[in-house]
Amino acid sequence: MKKILVINGPNLNLLGTREPEIYGSETLKDIENRMRNYAGKFNVEVDFFQSNHEGEIVDSIQAARDKYGFIIINAAAYTHTSVAIRDALSAVEIPSIEVHISNIYKREHFRHKSYLSPVVTGEVMGLGIESYMAALFAALIKMGVEIE
Repeated sequence: MKKILVINGPNLNLLGTREPEIYGSETLKDIENRMRNYAGKFNVEVDFFQSNHEGEIVDSIQAARDKYGFIIINAAAYTHTSVAIRDALSAVEIPSIEVHISNIYKREHFRHKSYLSPVVTGEVMGLGIESYMAALFAALIKMGVEIE
């Protein structure tokens, strides 16, 4: 079975209640259920990891080697600060997609820089939680899954 790991960074556990005007009202669990259900139609397993701690995210990326064919990551605030997460993504050599619920280029200037962009396969942003679904769709295609 093909497998995808979805990693979520700090404060994404608060989706549904945190700044709903930016992030919407759906919870992280809602997103996980949608992704798992969609991928299941193609016999692809999706596992999820969320942490507010940078080192735990690095550990989860490193542990993904030889287990997952793709990583989808919303590193949240760590996108703009973490060389460690960038280096972990680069080191494991697993294709990956960076996801953002909002368009980071329409937000504060400090959010315009992503340390992850140079090492990921692609980026999806600004589509609300549909950013996750678009990333999942792209990952499935990149993994060779036939989408009907």
